[in-house]
Amino acid sequence: MDFAGAKAFILEKLERELNPDLVYHSLEHTLDVLNAADHIALNENVNGHDLILLKCAALFHDSGMLLTYIGHEEASAEIVQELLPRFEFEQKDIDIISEMIIATKLPQAASTFLEKILCDADLDYLGREDFFMISHRLRHEWNTLDINKLSLFEWYKLQEEFLESHEYFTNYTIGLRKEKKQQNLMEVKELLK
Repeated sequence: MDFAGAKAFILEKLERELNPDLVYHSLEHTLDVLNAADHIALNENVNGHDLILLKCAALFHDSGMLLTYIGHEEASAEIVQELLPRFEFEQKDIDIISEMIIATKLPQAASTFLEKILCDADLDYLGREDFFMISHRLRHEWNTLDINKLSLFEWYKLQEEFLESHEYFTNYTIGLRKEKKQQNLMEVKELLK
């Protein structure tokens, strides 16, 4: 399996072909999720073959944005099914990667440990200092693409509901991000007053 080749291919494709209006679902987000997945995996003792599959899923998880916004997770899985055989990935590994990607669809439905890590990596920012900056990128993206135009109040109400309902899956991410995620929620509640 040629992970390096697949990585180089998809990063170059995303950089060249992603809609520049995708200010949240951007190459930067893909790299952020890759780094978070790598970090969580290291602290959850995931390595070797499983780590390669996880990193590949992180790299391709939003590649469907090249084709569609709504249902991009399924489109990403289709891209993986089409492209990864070219890089000598076995079908069973491609299927595992596809399932990880599908698990990131909201509401997240992770069942395997690798799916749980990828889901936590995808929403890692909820429990970070840059939460507000990143979440406003998503609002801007929605407004620009006419996905869901929301007033600032409506946006913060949606963020409040999302932060209240979201739970991290892995012990490491819970320990690392839960407290700051709660602080971010409290700040959102203050803004809504």
